This record gives sequence, structure tokens and C-alpha cells, in this order.
Amino acid sequence: MSGVPFPRFPADGPVVCIGETMAALAPTPPVPLDSAEDLRLSVAGAESNVAMYLADLGRSVSWLSALGDDAFGRRVRAAVAAAGVDVTGVRTDPERPTGLLVKDPGRDRTRVHYYRGGSAASALGPEVLDDERVRSAALLHLTGVTPALSPSCRKLVEAALGTPPGERPHAVSFDVNHRPALWPDGTAATVLRDLADRADITFVGLDEAQDLWGADLQPADVRRLLARPRILVVKDGGVAAHAFADGETCTVPALRTDVVEPVGAGDAFAAGFLAGLLRGYELKRALRLGHITASSALRVTGDHGPLPDGARIEQLLAADEEEWGAAMS
Repeated sequence: MSGVPFPRFPADGPVVCIGETMAALAPTPPVPLDSAEDLRLSVAGAESNVAMYLADLGRSVSWLSALGDDAFGRRVRAAVAAAGVDVTGVRTDPERPTGLLVKDPGRDRTRVHYYRGGSAASALGPEVLDDERVRSAALLHLTGVTPALSPSCRKLVEAALGTPPGERPHAVSFDVNHRPALWPDGTAATVLRDLADRADITFVGLDEAQDLWGADLQPADVRRLLARPRILVVKDGGVAAHAFADGETCTVPALRTDVVEPVGAGDAFAAGFLAGLLRGYELKRALRLGHITASSALRVTGDHGPLPDGARIEQLLAADEEEWGAAMS
């Protein structure tokens, strides 16, 4: 399917991303937290990461959420808005705080500590879907982080995915984004599989799928488990990404990238792929844009890094297989 045009899906138009964004503290330079002397303040949230990268890629995008009436909330709102995202639908909660996360870099991976219990965003519910921006959207993007935050947040995601695909006014994309620390009750595997299978476009990491649904799963097995989405993307880290659509499969190897920190790369990939679909790209080109966007997150300690210039992006999108395989992001 790599060279076959894919019908424009979703329809070209505005995007709405819904979910929590927190203030984030990370050691600078990136050393283990217990030996750090300085912490850098930034923002972190899966859905707003997607929104910011979509804005970078020229899309009209809104982020809907709630923030505390505090300095962290003001910092988050300003940072997301500065990336070109519409934040006018973000509610300020005078009673609940903005969530906080702290990154703890290690030799093999970065641990993340969450301080988000009772946060403003945890009080979100299905009423968010009544926002005029949702009603006029071409695409609504959600992740598996939100249903783990509270019963009302789970109801929000269930309501967004509750309408049968053929009756929805917009496409719905869902990134599994499994965060084990948010699912202490052991329900993640069942809940996330059900939600992921109801979306029009679903993203899942192969490692996530193996942790949730079986250690021996391969991409084709994941497609059998999640058979209903019109498009399923299975990301295999720095190896490749696989798209399944209309009975066909398209695989694109990842770009070679010097990795500073992997946090945020999955969100960036989703934004690039979705931007490609909205532009009417065929699957291979959309997967390539996903990899290009992901590489921007991999090269920085924060979740949101600068994209290559437009000419470089076009060069990579147009590269033949040999050039793509040899390319460095």
C-alpha cells in the first residue's frame, strides 16, 4: 500500500485535543534527580504535545482542558498558546491545582513522578464535548491517560467514543499511551483495549501492547486484537512504524536519530501522522511525517522540540527508500 493514495481521512479541518497538561520539573543537565542541583520548569501533557506539533505543522488546533488558578496553570496556558494552539476553551478551576510531574533521568530510562491527584483536569467530564470547538472539529484526539485520571474523565472518553463511527460528526483518534502508575487497580488492559478498538484512528506502541495484552504480540497480532479502527498504527520504537488500513499494511523504518530523551516522541509521531492524513497523504508519506516529527522530540530534554525546516521535511518525504534508510534526522 506504500504507493497507493489513501482517501482523505479524516476530512481536512480543525483539530481538538482534550486532556491534562501539567507543569514539569526536570534536572538540568539531565542527571538523576537525587544528585541534581538545578531543575528546569517546562510543561508536559500528551494531548497538548500533539496539539503543539500539529500547530507547528500548520494545522488549526484547539486544546481543551482545565488548569488551577495558580502560577503553574498560568505557565502551562502561556506555553501552549505560544506554540500557536487555541487555548480559549481551557477552564480555570479556582478550587483545584494544576498537576505537576518531576522527571528523574536514569542511565537506561527516565522515570516520571506524578503529583496530579485532585488536579483541575481530573474534574473534567463529558460536558467538555459540548464545546463549540468539538462540534465543528474534523478530528478529535484523545489518549489513554485521560480515562485513568478519574471516573468523570473516563466518562468523558467513553462518551467521545460512544457514538458509532458512521454517525460521528468528526473522526476520533486515540493514542493508548499506557501509564502503569495511573492504573493501580489492574483494569488498564481491559479498559484501554475497549477504548482503543472504538476509535477511528488508533496509535499504540508495540511495547505497550505487549505489556498490556501479551508479551509475544507482533504488529499483525495487535491488528487482530484491535480490528475495528479504520486505521491502526503500531509503533515499534526506533525500529519502524506499521499502519494497518482497509486490509493493507504499510511499514516505514524510523529515522536514525541521536536520542537525548524519548519522552514525548510518541505524541510527536501521532501529530505528524495525523497532519499527514489531514493533508491527504498516502500512508507511507504520513508515517514518514510521523517519524520526522518524532525525531524532533527525541533530540531535546523537553517534550516539544523544533521541527526541521520545511525544505528538509519535503526532502525527507520525497526520498527514495535507500535515501530514507540512510537519512539522519
